[in-house]
Amino acid sequence: MTDKKHVAVLMGGFSSERPVSLASGEACAAALERAGYQVTRVDVGRDISERLRALAPDVCFNALHGPFGEDGSIQGVLEYLEIPYSHSGVLASALAMDKKLSKIVAKVQGIPVAESKVMNRFDLTSAHPMPPPYVVKPVAEGSSFGIVIVQADQPHPPQIITSDEWRYGDRVMVERYIHGRELTCTVMGDVALGVTEIVPVGHTFYDYDAKYVEGGSKHVCPAEISPFVYQKIRTLALKAHQAIGCRGVSRSDFRYDDRFSENGELVWLEINTQPGMTPTSLAPEMAAQAGHSFEEFVSWMVEDATCCR
Repeated sequence: MTDKKHVAVLMGGFSSERPVSLASGEACAAALERAGYQVTRVDVGRDISERLRALAPDVCFNALHGPFGEDGSIQGVLEYLEIPYSHSGVLASALAMDKKLSKIVAKVQGIPVAESKVMNRFDLTSAHPMPPPYVVKPVAEGSSFGIVIVQADQPHPPQIITSDEWRYGDRVMVERYIHGRELTCTVMGDVALGVTEIVPVGHTFYDYDAKYVEGGSKHVCPAEISPFVYQKIRTLALKAHQAIGCRGVSRSDFRYDDRFSENGELVWLEINTQPGMTPTSLAPEMAAQAGHSFEEFVSWMVEDATCCR
């Protein structure tokens, strides 16, 4: 009986995405309580192993985002403790979090990716590493933290990357900027759900505020694109999910340039193994569009939870 299952919702943590994780975790914990589960909210700290030993939950619902929660680290702790958990396992989480490695896997599988290179941020000094426009992003961060778009008329690389204000590690990815529309697709188990278009409101791209501040973006679900492109995105999202070895729920992000033709250029950007679960998040919206209430969606993730993922 699900009402007897004790679920520890892991949230918070100590990455730059802590506020997002707290919002995701609270939303999921409340939904699981409404669905009849016994829920304990766990704000994750360095003592998480000892706390989980004492708590002895039946399942851990992983609502962490960013380093430690999304890169295979907490997954390894849960494997060691033999506590079933939601979302992807150690290897898939680590692979998906590293933008360079995940793009290599995607490209081998025939998934279209943008030209890119990984370099030390201190090498971004006076000369452009590739013809602008291009994007500079941390290799292992989420929620659009640290993303900088370099416009075609910018005379030199962005100075913020080499400054003391930069907090996202020394390895950065420089990637060709893809004009066009922002599209995303959630995979639930072995099923690709619908496709959503993200339209930033008052923002130049889908940055942190566009993602998490109410009114920062408009979500068009289902996306108003040709049936051919719609289905192609679903196919590629499922292919990426399977190639990287994801489990549970993931979300793949794409850019689609239809300025010159309806089919245009479609490029896979990255896969998120821990999609946001806040009130403005995309994955729950796509699940609802497919007929799954929020309570059903998070309950499915709990029932899907295992070790050895």
